Amino acid sequence: MAARRRSRRLKKRTRRRLQGWGAVVTVAAGVWVAGHWSVVWPVLVAVLAAAVVGGAGWALLRAHRRAVGQDREWREQEETRARELSMAEVDALSWQEFEAYVADLCRRDGCTSVVVSGGSGDLGADVVGYLADGRKLVVQCKKYAPHRSVSSQDMQKFVGTARLEHGADVAVFVTTCRAFTKAALGLAVRQDIVALHRDLLGSWVRGAHLETLIPLSGRGAGTSRHPSA
Repeated sequence: MAARRRSRRLKKRTRRRLQGWGAVVTVAAGVWVAGHWSVVWPVLVAVLAAAVVGGAGWALLRAHRRAVGQDREWREQEETRARELSMAEVDALSWQEFEAYVADLCRRDGCTSVVVSGGSGDLGADVVGYLADGRKLVVQCKKYAPHRSVSSQDMQKFVGTARLEHGADVAVFVTTCRAFTKAALGLAVRQDIVALHRDLLGSWVRGAHLETLIPLSGRGAGTSRHPSA
């Protein structure tokens, strides 16, 4: 108990001494400022001005970033809306018309010797042609409802025939649905299959060149979650 009381008294004395020294320093600073006011006030004004300018600049920067973010979000929404309007016409096609339409997109982008070979016994090669640089292109087309997803089984069938049966240099799996299952997309990545889901197809329909879409395989899907296989 005695030790505690001594400790408390020591703390009080230390606190009083610190307060006393703080008062002395404050008074001394006040006296010095009063005696050197002609030197101090320009510095204070400069510091205040810098603080005001810095605060205003920070506020403008934040407002700019917010405006840029809102503009980007608006553009993405408009782009998605435009893709869906374009895809509405594609959704109205039959599966045979869809294959013919994909062939037309390939021709538009400079592919040559493009033929539609879809039907029974096509072994996954619905559209066959050659890219402008001479590489053989083999396309599997799946006309699915937007809410569906391409399964691992669908992808396995195409993987098994695209190169072994058809000698594809570039193998593309294009679909009108929004996503590939996680297993299907993983298989596509491992086997170098270009996966074009609804969003990428929508960009293709609206004028994006096929060769610019190839590196985007499977990215930017309309749904953030891929179903499990």
